[in-house]
Amino acid sequence: MSLTPEQKHLARHALGLPNPKRRSYRNWFGAYTGGPDHAAWTAMVATGLARVHEGKPNAVGQRMDGFCLTRAGADAALEARETLDPEDFTPIAAH
Repeated sequence: MSLTPEQKHLARHALGLPNPKRRSYRNWFGAYTGGPDHAAWTAMVATGLARVHEGKPNAVGQRMDGFCLTRAGADAALEARETLDPEDFTPIAAH
């Protein structure tokens, strides 16, 4: 599966990339319903590249949802020589 340029930008931000260690250090992004980031993340959820944890509505009816990438989504966001933190993503064993 592939990410659009906008989705890749958001996914990399969720992973804390880029950084000097070239390794992810988180896997979370908060977005309010109705916003452009929320729409992009919802599309990633629909294709299996992310999961959503729905928040509670605030006083004006907006809800901040928390999104995290699946392994497939995180792998799609990586650039050359970047790695995922094994605390967030279990290493895939070689066969």
